[in-house]
Amino acid sequence: MKASDVVKLCGRAKEASRKLALTDERTKNRALAAIANALIRNIPYLLKENAGDIAYAKGKGLSKALIDRLTLSPSRISAMAASLKAIAKLKDPVGEIIETVRRPNGLIIKKVRVPIGVILIIYESRPNVTSDCAGLCLKAGNAVILRGGSEAIRSNTAIYNIMSRAASGLGRGSFQMITDTHRSVVNALLRQEGLIDLVMPRGGESLIKEVAKRSRIPVIKHYKGVCHVYVDEYADLKMAGEICLNAKVQRPGVCNAMETMLVHRNIAKKFLPSMIRRFKEAGVRIRGCNATRVIAPGVKAATEKDWYTEYLDLILSVRVVGNVDEAIRHIMKYGSYHSDAIVTKNRKNASRFLRGVDSACVYLNASTRFTDGGEFGKGAEIGISTDKIHARGPMGLKELTSYKYIIHGKGQIRK
Repeated sequence: MKASDVVKLCGRAKEASRKLALTDERTKNRALAAIANALIRNIPYLLKENAGDIAYAKGKGLSKALIDRLTLSPSRISAMAASLKAIAKLKDPVGEIIETVRRPNGLIIKKVRVPIGVILIIYESRPNVTSDCAGLCLKAGNAVILRGGSEAIRSNTAIYNIMSRAASGLGRGSFQMITDTHRSVVNALLRQEGLIDLVMPRGGESLIKEVAKRSRIPVIKHYKGVCHVYVDEYADLKMAGEICLNAKVQRPGVCNAMETMLVHRNIAKKFLPSMIRRFKEAGVRIRGCNATRVIAPGVKAATEKDWYTEYLDLILSVRVVGNVDEAIRHIMKYGSYHSDAIVTKNRKNASRFLRGVDSACVYLNASTRFTDGGEFGKGAEIGISTDKIHARGPMGLKELTSYKYIIHGKGQIRK
């Protein structure tokens, strides 16, 4: 794809974004419903195209967890459609009056929610990102440019083709996909300040760092998910076992899966042997600190690098800690400010952890796997921001808007 073609594509998106900003909610909801129904009608076609991507991934030797991220099934396609219908049911954020201020001079100042404009999504592996991101951007009045990875190109293209036909009434440029997977195209896109308003990379840490480094456009980053569960000495150990197993095993190849389990030393001898046994039965490979290896002989020694690693696989680091403060220090040193949890019945320790862990999502007695736009009632998510500016955590409709001030006067002039 030539650089000139990239500029033309971005220009179409900019023009479309102005029209979308004025599109009424009913029209947007009809388009979302049409896309959802079209996905269901085309399940056989989507599965066929996805099978080609899976074969390619297996040939490249990708891990089972990464292949799971890539895989579509009738239930996952149905979930994609359900997500779009859920987005349609959400209140349109565009035009919402956030606050109104009446000044002493009579001016009425309204802070009003507006679309961001044109959003570029650069992502890897998961085909559902294509429909989720397009649906959220559409409902929030933004045009979107989608650029997926080579490992899912057939699936992404198939989803995009279905969406384009189903929502043709929205106008050319409302959502567009770049099928050229060459890196030079991304570099050209990242230079289109003035045409693209926001970049959101979704994928591995290396991708996000590269995009942030090269972009001339503001970037909201979704860095790696090195998520922790801390089992406190006052934990209900049965509850802790279920939470930890779910956080690691339910879907290990996603960013909100637990990568490190921290256990208080006072309950480690009671909790770890049975917990590690359950993990091993589920196929999890354990890497532990010295104290863990004394309690559970045969566990591989964890390295300093392990504590920083987002495995996205059935691998888990385990560390025994002395108290809640040590758990917090570990998370703040090695974590990625994504999602972290404490399991405890002690209110003081719970409060200390919830206040002390500065992550986007901090849990008490629940699995980190809930960090998800759908689970948070947002219909879907466009990403999980680990930044602190504008948006943080699962990004839904409101996070895809900005605001402007509308001021009503009666002839006031400044003196």
